[in-house]
Amino acid sequence: MTPRGLLKFIVPLAAFGTLAAGEASGEWASRGGHAVLPESSIELPEHVGLRAHTNFKMFVPNAGMAARQTSPEAAPQAGPPGPPFAGYFYETPASLACVYKLVPSADAVCDPNSASTNPSGGSHAIAIVDAYHYPTAMSDLQRFSAQFGLPAPSSANFKVVYANGRQPPVNADWNIEAALDIQWAHAMAPAAKIYLVEAASNSFADLLYAVSVANRLVYSAGGGEVSMSWGGSEFGAETYYDGYFTQSNVVYFASSGDSPGVIWPSASRNVVSVGGTSLSRDPMTGAFKGELAWQSGGGGPSIYEPLPSFQIGVPGIPQTRRATPDVAAVADPSTGVWVLANNQWYIVGGTSVSAPVWAGIVNSTTSSFAASSQSELTTLYRNTSAFTDIKKGSCGPQQGYWAAEGWDFCTGLGSPVGNSGR
Repeated sequence: MTPRGLLKFIVPLAAFGTLAAGEASGEWASRGGHAVLPESSIELPEHVGLRAHTNFKMFVPNAGMAARQTSPEAAPQAGPPGPPFAGYFYETPASLACVYKLVPSADAVCDPNSASTNPSGGSHAIAIVDAYHYPTAMSDLQRFSAQFGLPAPSSANFKVVYANGRQPPVNADWNIEAALDIQWAHAMAPAAKIYLVEAASNSFADLLYAVSVANRLVYSAGGGEVSMSWGGSEFGAETYYDGYFTQSNVVYFASSGDSPGVIWPSASRNVVSVGGTSLSRDPMTGAFKGELAWQSGGGGPSIYEPLPSFQIGVPGIPQTRRATPDVAAVADPSTGVWVLANNQWYIVGGTSVSAPVWAGIVNSTTSSFAASSQSELTTLYRNTSAFTDIKKGSCGPQQGYWAAEGWDFCTGLGSPVGNSGR
């Protein structure tokens, strides 16, 4: 299937080639654009409790300047590793590593066009759980890695696993989701082994079965993370299924959602709930200016999940129910990241970005893996100096939640900073 309403906005690579880097910065980068919601990210009433949706949106710059590389053989941008099209300020692995201080950098502005030091490290495994089959997963990951100067994936460190033993059908929207997840987990933890575990469909039954397969893979690899960028509105039986996220030596990350309110499995006490931020850049120079809450990020008090031990006594958290998110990272599609899916470049945002980014960062920066998500969360809530506390912006129903000092419903404890404390 084709993402609804998307392709009419995408133009050939040649349209980008008509502008030099400086012209792109001065002429186009300040013109803004709009987000496109794929069909897979739309939840219908009959889906609640039965089917999950993705948590990503695609950003289309104004004047039709969307990103597309029409030929698999098309050469990437010449010069040092950087974005596929010069002059744009959407995030690369090196620019995000610069923003989050994951690497030493002399580039204080963290410009995606000049930042060149990628994250390093990573060990054992990260399992990405998504629905449907992504036929170009390996080739897209290889080209993404070559574009940005990341270590090349191979059959030794990247594997596609069919959860039920049979190849699922293909779904173009979920292909973009899977591309985003595996590419940005690899970008943050390039030495980790990545598993893409493909569920037969986007039903919770199939996705949770895929989680059980991911559990075995990560445990057998010596521990690591499971990243889940999907979810749905809370439902009465959700706590019954929280047991899927309790494999020892595995930490689970889930997107908090791309609209006001709380979704599951982000609400589970057994996962790290990851919310969204916006990265502020000078529209003419690309210089990084700061980080604020993403106004569309999900979060709030759970309807069904009781207050977990790691949130007891935390200022800002109502001491009644599980509160989300726990942490946050870049998610705003207008300040999104580059993703290569089905041989096409996209600018992508949503908390589908922040979950694998956090999974990769934790994988690459921990000296030893936590015994469980709750153990990881206890560490996170005790080490607030390991975060940038986001104090500006709002989110939630009627934009009623405000980013504030300490924990808040928009960004939790905050965004990652540095390589310690997790």
